[in-house]
Amino acid sequence: MRIKTKLNLGVGLLFLMIIILSLVSGYSVFLIKADTENILKANYNTLEYSRNMILSLDEIKMNDDNKIHVFKEYLEKQTQNVTEPGEKEATANLEKNFALLEKNGSNERLKAQIRQDIFAIMKLNLDAIKQKSDIAKHTAENANLWIAIVGTLCFLIAFNLLVNLPNNIANPIKELTLSIKEIANKNYSERVHFTSHSEFGDLAKSFNTMAQKLQEYNDSNLYKLFFEKKRLETLINNMNDPIIGLDNEGIVLFVNDEALKIIGLKSEDIIGKPASELAVSNDLMRSLILKESETPKKQPLKIFAHGKESYFEKEIHNITITPTGEEKEINIGDVIILRNITLFKELDFAKTNFIATVSHELKTPIASIKLSLQLLENGKTGDMNDDQKQLVESIKDDSQRLLKITGELLNLSQLETGNIQLNIGKSNPHEIVKYAVEAVKVQADQKQIQLVVDADENLKNVKADAEKTGWVLINYLSNAIRYSSEKSTILIKLKEENNQIVFQVIDTGKGIDTRYKDRVFDKYFQVPGSQKSGTGLGLAISKEFIEAQNGSVGVESNLGLGSTFWFSLKV
Repeated sequence: MRIKTKLNLGVGLLFLMIIILSLVSGYSVFLIKADTENILKANYNTLEYSRNMILSLDEIKMNDDNKIHVFKEYLEKQTQNVTEPGEKEATANLEKNFALLEKNGSNERLKAQIRQDIFAIMKLNLDAIKQKSDIAKHTAENANLWIAIVGTLCFLIAFNLLVNLPNNIANPIKELTLSIKEIANKNYSERVHFTSHSEFGDLAKSFNTMAQKLQEYNDSNLYKLFFEKKRLETLINNMNDPIIGLDNEGIVLFVNDEALKIIGLKSEDIIGKPASELAVSNDLMRSLILKESETPKKQPLKIFAHGKESYFEKEIHNITITPTGEEKEINIGDVIILRNITLFKELDFAKTNFIATVSHELKTPIASIKLSLQLLENGKTGDMNDDQKQLVESIKDDSQRLLKITGELLNLSQLETGNIQLNIGKSNPHEIVKYAVEAVKVQADQKQIQLVVDADENLKNVKADAEKTGWVLINYLSNAIRYSSEKSTILIKLKEENNQIVFQVIDTGKGIDTRYKDRVFDKYFQVPGSQKSGTGLGLAISKEFIEAQNGSVGVESNLGLGSTFWFSLKV
């Protein structure tokens, strides 16, 4: 039987019995009330009338019309209230004797007869009251019996519902709950075994069907793929670096918790939305989806995260796949990773301050060494033998090298701290080239290298700091001389392209491996296998100098075919 039917039958029967109990109680009260009213109306009133007639009879005297009238009034009421057997005849005798008394009010014999008639009427009503009281008592006893029977039935039905109904509902739910816990623990072979025809039977059948499908799903490859997907999502969410995944149309596929923290959006506000649409209202999102080729200079992102200003390095990885049966790769999206480099940036700031301090302090003793060397070379201080002269030359070269390194470190520290001072003005590119060639002429002559200038005529002036730009060109030429063979040629080329003046230094040295071309302008980087004569800072400083003047730098090189280092400045 269905649970709903059981509830309807049980509660409905209980409700019906309560109605029956109410009706029986009400009907019993009505019967008792009727019997009581019948006694009051039929018998008690007669006794009251009889009592008043006796009182009036005792006061009736000869020709006392007032008392006769009172007696006559109660006698008339009694005549209208005849209800019991024999009461009519007794009342008729009373009327007859009272009529005689009216003629002779002092006849005591008639008064005595009238009293007897009244007592007879009272006796009839008293007997009737006793009989009717017995009937009312019997009615009350019957009412109590029926109320007790119906109440007992209501109690039994209610007790049966109280005992059986909770178990009928709770036991299947308990069994179903235990089975659900087993399913939650991946025991997909669990089944519910009650097979009643109630709603719980339908629920058990549906549950068993679901468990069977879950077991089939658990055994399928789809489950394994879903499990691996959840594993990857968990790994991504537990990574300390913010990560955002986009499809090939720029729709956000996933974003981990770290990325949500710094972007300031909720997961539901970003996943499934176009990145370009989010970038309209979110500055950080706009900077994240901006391609590196669209930015003039790759700089770390400064973002307020983890309670302080943090630095992140953006990496965009393009994801491609080769579909089954095809040879051509297709783009399926991008993954944006923000590497937290705050610690390295803080260390870099400390390093820069340290270098600036040390470099500045080194210049004074180096200057003292150079002054001492000049005094030693002065003939007035005395003659030196050949060994001493050789030692002085060695000390002079080392001090000159230290001075150069110190200058480069100072320039680097100025660039990194943003304290570099640029004197931008209209500068003649020919004069810059001439200044640089003169500075490295002695170095080139030592290796018998010819410096050739190929410059277009009538070149426009460039917007540049002539001293810093000359320093960059000198650095290019010094590197070209260092890595070129003796008696070779270095070409310095000047030309105008796209409203910019391009400075090129072309050598015929051994060139640079393609793997290292993108790193030659990094700080402290030196091409593996090259002579370690420098600090690895010259090209990095050159790049900073030129980019600070809104210019650009680059290199073109092939291993064994020489290199072309260039920079360009706006006119």
